[in-house]
Amino acid sequence: MIDPERPDGLPGAWPLDWAELTRLASPLPSEAELASGATSAQASLRLFGAAENQVRVTLYRDHHAWCPYCQKVWLWLEERRIPYRVRKVTMVCYGSKERWYTQLVPSGMLPALDLDGRLITESDRILLSLETAFGPLGPSLNDPAVLELRQLERQLFRAWCDWLCHPNAAASEQRAAARFEAMAGALADALASSPGDFLMGDLSGIDLVFVPYVERMAASLAYFKGYLLRDQHAPIDRWFTALERRSTYLGTQSDFHTHAHDLPPQMGGCYANGEPLQQWLAARIDRGPWPVTVPAGESSTASSRDLETSQAPPPDAARLALSRVLKHREVLLARNPLGAAAFDLPLRCALSHLAGQGDVVPPAGSAVGLRYLADRISVPRDMPLHAARELRRSLERTASLDPSGAAEPALPIPLPHRRDQDPAPFLRR
Repeated sequence: MIDPERPDGLPGAWPLDWAELTRLASPLPSEAELASGATSAQASLRLFGAAENQVRVTLYRDHHAWCPYCQKVWLWLEERRIPYRVRKVTMVCYGSKERWYTQLVPSGMLPALDLDGRLITESDRILLSLETAFGPLGPSLNDPAVLELRQLERQLFRAWCDWLCHPNAAASEQRAAARFEAMAGALADALASSPGDFLMGDLSGIDLVFVPYVERMAASLAYFKGYLLRDQHAPIDRWFTALERRSTYLGTQSDFHTHAHDLPPQMGGCYANGEPLQQWLAARIDRGPWPVTVPAGESSTASSRDLETSQAPPPDAARLALSRVLKHREVLLARNPLGAAAFDLPLRCALSHLAGQGDVVPPAGSAVGLRYLADRISVPRDMPLHAARELRRSLERTASLDPSGAAEPALPIPLPHRRDQDPAPFLRR
């Protein structure tokens, strides 16, 4: 039956207007709340109870909160609760590097850190300088036992790159997979021999050295190789689960979709093996349904487990996603391939679903614009993992209701770069 309230003649309810959506969104935290609350990609100042005039550290990190080397330093500062300021810089993959930053750091490399007026680059040098100034997080990174683990991290990284970043023939693909499996097994053995959940018992600096790339390994190998790191190695799964109980890690954690599509331009290409499980997982990561789980018979554990996280969604995940979209809606509308005027109604249809209003049929031809936005949610830059998942779910559900055909394809995500994620338009607001 056609709803007489709907002026375009489509079935069902008319979407909420922007004022109604705003009333249903969560209030965004203030700068003061970001400075004192849980770890957040949106914070530009972190105080941990200190006065602002006591801050000795400025961290220069990427706008996307994605750079793995930045994540390592960011986590260290959060775990040690060292007050710091944040200045954000564009990675070349996403846009043009700010001139003020290249004047400060001619190489443009990230991260950089100002400690008491001294500029330091390269993440390992930064961490060692922070240890000298504030004391280590657990055993020092120069402890002999830690140095052995740092070597393992480099070996694991190389094995991952060899498998992921080369279009291997069948025999070399198997050898590369076996090398990675051996290195992952060595990490699992080190974790299994520890007296606690982490590499040295309690969380320490060496865990934070491993975190960024092991997180990216889990995502990229699921997407491109159909390999489930956490499922294959129970000690690594326990390590991730322990990390996911910490608000510090949750504030910096990305999701499989972001990693799978931001890694190829950074790594010089990532290559899928084309096997059935790989294709199935890639499709689920891209289009849901979420959470991503493993088909029955493919998992050594429960087939219904969430592959991305052990944490249940917080009750305000959808409302937080709504508030983040509303903050940037003008730019999101203007940058959509449908154009601002044509995308306004489809976006309100999807956000009405996100706000708990049920299915709202969008105008014909909306799916491409809705899927364009779903593919460009960046975690944790835009919002945390669960909030992003709720937003993608609503965008995809609404796209599937497009009267012109639910199978309308998305515009391809660029492979040589991610300039479609340029932060500059959002910073001019």
